[in-house]
Amino acid sequence: MAWVQHRGEDVVPIAGTRRQRYLEENLAALEVELTADDFAVIETAAAGGQFAGDRYDATSLTFVNG
Repeated sequence: MAWVQHRGEDVVPIAGTRRQRYLEENLAALEVELTADDFAVIETAAAGGQFAGDRYDATSLTFVNG
């Protein structure tokens, strides 16, 4: 959540949750300050187009990748 929040002023993370505890964790992400090293690690781990599992079908991937 903190990484998404820091992606730019035009990016707004929208987290769904069913438990107050998770909502509180998501809101706490607003207070997280990421370092340049943190961003580098996250960017490597979340490189564009790196999706796995059945959640993303071919249509979703086409939309995400343009």
